[in-house]
Amino acid sequence: ECTRHEEVARAIADMVTQSGGPYTAAAMGMALAAYEARRMSEDEFIEHMTGAAYTLSHARPTTSKKMEAVTASCLSVAEEAVKQGRRADEAVFLHAIELTNHRYNESRKAAKYLVDKIPKDGTIMTQCFAETVIGMILRECRERGNNVKVICPETRPYFQGARLTASVAYDMGFDVTVISDNMPAYVMKAKGVDLFTSAADVICMDGHIVNKVGTFQIALAAKHWGIPYYVTGTPDRKHPTVDTVKIEERDGDLVLEAMGVRTAMQGVKGFYPAFDITPPDLCEGVVTDKAIYSPFELERYYK
Repeated sequence: ECTRHEEVARAIADMVTQSGGPYTAAAMGMALAAYEARRMSEDEFIEHMTGAAYTLSHARPTTSKKMEAVTASCLSVAEEAVKQGRRADEAVFLHAIELTNHRYNESRKAAKYLVDKIPKDGTIMTQCFAETVIGMILRECRERGNNVKVICPETRPYFQGARLTASVAYDMGFDVTVISDNMPAYVMKAKGVDLFTSAADVICMDGHIVNKVGTFQIALAAKHWGIPYYVTGTPDRKHPTVDTVKIEERDGDLVLEAMGVRTAMQGVKGFYPAFDITPPDLCEGVVTDKAIYSPFELERYYK
């Protein structure tokens, strides 16, 4: 439970919520910030909300530009509410719900396009936890009677694939298998994987894909076996090239343990980049709410 917007930012930084969750959390954090400032003067209110917008949007560096779009829209709603004499916290709260519903709707549309590419009763491999969109993909498969098999790399060190993606797929009634992160290349051939898919934390306009570390190596294996890799998400004009993306590096000690159990000797160092970068030539298509685009032609999304 968070009672201050700073606590929401800390929860985002600590990965209490992941995938699309931080964007909803940031918007709700802005509503909380507006509640904190409810008795301030208008100038004090704006200053407080501007600071909250920065704190929430920069909780994690790699996704800060996407988060800025969320917090900026919330800030605008809050300012307008104050000018009109309405409760800013309520206005931002309702706006946060609208943003979440919009994301759900985009995911639902993208899922339809992606499922068109999945063979009947085929096998797909996922990466990390794509949250809303993976649920939408599986629901669309179920509605079409496509009993896909799902293979989930475990996704160390937080095990999102094993703990989240696999659980979602299993709860929805699908045949799901968890593998360790060093198995995808072998498993793709051995288990007849038809398609590899992931979401993305950033899709740069030059076609580079920034996602959970490990995505690049799975995409390489998929390319070797002739398996298409489709990424779901929206091309981000705030990132014209991958050079504008800062890759977050988290506490290296996290890779020296598994679920709280130490796996390496004391004194051994760990290294933990949270994301990696997949070049566009490894991606078959970028699946959006509008269509599937070549990673080399992403400007078409905005036309």
